[in-house]
Amino acid sequence: MLQLVDVGRQSLDAYKPIVGTEIIEELRDLAKPLKGLKVAHINATPYGGGVSELLRSLVPLEKNLGLDAEWRIIFGQEPFFKVTKTFHDALQGAQHRLSSEEKDTYVTYNYANSRELKAADYDVVIIHDPQPAAMIETMEASHKTKWVWRCHIDTSQPNPEVWAYLRNYIVHYHRVVFTMQEFVPPGFSRAEVEIIPPAIDPLSPKNMELEPGMAERILSWLGMFPKEPFVTQISRFDTWKDPFGVVKAYQMAREEIPELHLALVGSMALDDPTGWDVYKELTELDRADNNLQIFTNLTGVSNIEVNAFQRLAKAVIQKSVREGFGLVVSEALWKATPVIAGRAGGIPMQVQGGGGILVDSTEDCAAAIVEVFKDRALAQELGAVGRANVAENYLITRLLRDELMMLRSVLGYSSDRKAA
Repeated sequence: MLQLVDVGRQSLDAYKPIVGTEIIEELRDLAKPLKGLKVAHINATPYGGGVSELLRSLVPLEKNLGLDAEWRIIFGQEPFFKVTKTFHDALQGAQHRLSSEEKDTYVTYNYANSRELKAADYDVVIIHDPQPAAMIETMEASHKTKWVWRCHIDTSQPNPEVWAYLRNYIVHYHRVVFTMQEFVPPGFSRAEVEIIPPAIDPLSPKNMELEPGMAERILSWLGMFPKEPFVTQISRFDTWKDPFGVVKAYQMAREEIPELHLALVGSMALDDPTGWDVYKELTELDRADNNLQIFTNLTGVSNIEVNAFQRLAKAVIQKSVREGFGLVVSEALWKATPVIAGRAGGIPMQVQGGGGILVDSTEDCAAAIVEVFKDRALAQELGAVGRANVAENYLITRLLRDELMMLRSVLGYSSDRKAA
C-alpha cells in the first residue's frame, strides 16, 4: 500500500467560537449520508506546499464527521519528480516539448503507484495535482470507485502539448475540481467541473493565536532581530514566486527605509527538485547583504515559526507571477498583517475589498513596501479588512462544506447548498 500519513484527531466543536454553531451543525447535516464512506486523498508529498497543509487539516475533520478518510503519498525518485515539476511549470504556461522518455517515466511511476493503491477498496479516490493523475489509467470498468482530480495550480494558460497529454487521463475522472473558473483550461467544458477555492485552518499551529512576546522569542531563536522592521515572503523557492523580484523590490525600498530587513522563508519539498537551484542563487545574495536573511524547514522553520514571521512583519509579500491560490495571503490577512502581492491566480480574490495591495512590477512592489511602512494607519486598515474577508470566505469550515457537497454530488445525493 502507499504510505499512509498519520493526521491525528481533530474536533469540529473546536471551531464553534470562530465560525458559530450554525455552520458546524450544517456540516454535520451534510455529512450524515456520507458516514462510513471510504475516501483516499492521494498526493506527492506530506510536507512543503499548500496541498499538504490543506490535507493535514481537512482529512481529520472528515474523519471527525464519520467519513473513513485517508491521506496517502505516492512514491517516486528524482527522474519522476523532475518530469512532474516540468509538467507543473508547463501547466502554468512554460514552454516545453514532451519527450517520449518523459512520458515513459511519468507513466511507469504512475502505474507502479496505482498497483499499490488498491482503488477498489475505496468509494472515492481524490487525486491532487498532476503528479499522480495517470493512476486512473489502471481503473477497471467494473469498479464502482469514483475518481476526482483536484487541480491546485493555475491552468488558465497551459502549455498546449502538455495539457493535451494530461487531458487524456483527466477526461476519465468522474469529477474535476479547479480553484477558480478562470483556471479551467480552454476548451475543457465538461459538466463535471466544480470550483472550490482552498482555505486556511485558523486552529493550526501556523494560524493559531500567538502572543507578540512569544513570537519575538521564536524569531530571536532563529537568528532574526524581530524588533528591527522587516518584510517577508513565505513560499517555495520557485521562480514562479519571483523571489529575485522580491529581493530587488526590498533593495529599492531600502533607499527610503535604510533600516529595513527582508526575510525569505521557504520550504524544501520532496516533489520540487529545482527548488535547490533557486535556493543556491538566493544564498549568494544573502551573503552580500546583512539585512537579507533566508530560512528554510531545514534550518528550524516550521509552522510556528512561520506564524511568528507573519505576525511580526510590517507586510507579507507574495510577488507571484503565476499562482494557484497562495494560501500565505489568507494566512497573513488572518493575522491582520497587510499583504503586498502580485496580480496572479487566486491572489486577487483573497484581497478583494481591501486587505492588500496588488502590484504588477518590481517598482510597484517597492513603492507599496514604503507606503505600508510609512502609513501605519493604512497598514492597520488593510489588516482589519483582510481578516474580515478571510473569516467570511477562506476558513477550513467553508472548504470542508464544499468538499462534502462535492462528494454528495459525485455519489448522486442531493446537492442543495445552504448559505454559509
